[in-house]
Amino acid sequence: MTFDFSKTGTDHLLAELDQGVLTLTMNRPDARNAMSAEMTSALQSALAAAELDNRVGCIVLTGAGKGFCAGGDVKGMVASNEGHGEAISIDAAIHRQRVNQRGTSGRLYAMPKPTIAALPGAAAGAGLGLALACDLRIMASSAIMTTAFARVGYSGDYGGTFFLSQLVGTAKAREMYFLSERIGAEEALQLGLTNWVCSPDELSERARDIARRLAAGPTVAYRYMKENLNRALSSDDLNDCMDLEATHHIHCGLTEDHKNATRAFVEKREPVFKGR
Repeated sequence: MTFDFSKTGTDHLLAELDQGVLTLTMNRPDARNAMSAEMTSALQSALAAAELDNRVGCIVLTGAGKGFCAGGDVKGMVASNEGHGEAISIDAAIHRQRVNQRGTSGRLYAMPKPTIAALPGAAAGAGLGLALACDLRIMASSAIMTTAFARVGYSGDYGGTFFLSQLVGTAKAREMYFLSERIGAEEALQLGLTNWVCSPDELSERARDIARRLAAGPTVAYRYMKENLNRALSSDDLNDCMDLEATHHIHCGLTEDHKNATRAFVEKREPVFKGR
């Protein structure tokens, strides 16, 4: 059964599939796109469907209005702390949090397709975790990143400690977590936290152009590239990584995409990839 991405079940998440690019827009602009239960659930469903849908070649995650995602809804936290939220046990709360994280940040990280976070504005807390879980990031020049957790007495979630440690090293990651300072777009570029910075007016178009290029690329090769790169982060065994590379490389050599691309190279024309 084909998943209808236009029907996410909530206004808190918008989805559009166009030319192989699935754009997921967190849509609570008045709350800086803070994550609601409805948004989190819809994002999990959309990502799970996108992983298996051959129509999707690339995913762009972005936010409506002037923000990317402020992370958790602090107003909702206050209500919960004052006894107005749902009463569940600590074990149930921990399990729910684990499921939510694995279905969002975890799935973006492991997704066998390229993912891009397009930041029109602030990515904070769990929102930063979602952005860093993507393969690539593009920021508007006015956007910022911040862990933000120390400001509200939280230790952090949605994979941020893992992603930051891998991207900037443990010392800088600790600085960002302990002090919760704001990182501007140019500093993020220098640190390797983003791949591109552009003017706010250009953000959507630049992200779309990059995403369409990826969606039209060799999807089988991308799948194995991503698995190779993720294994390189999780393994300290060179032979383990090279063995995986060898398996994937030989497999790619048997695909129609490889054969057609080598023929196009010899004939000095652009290849057309079909994902098989």
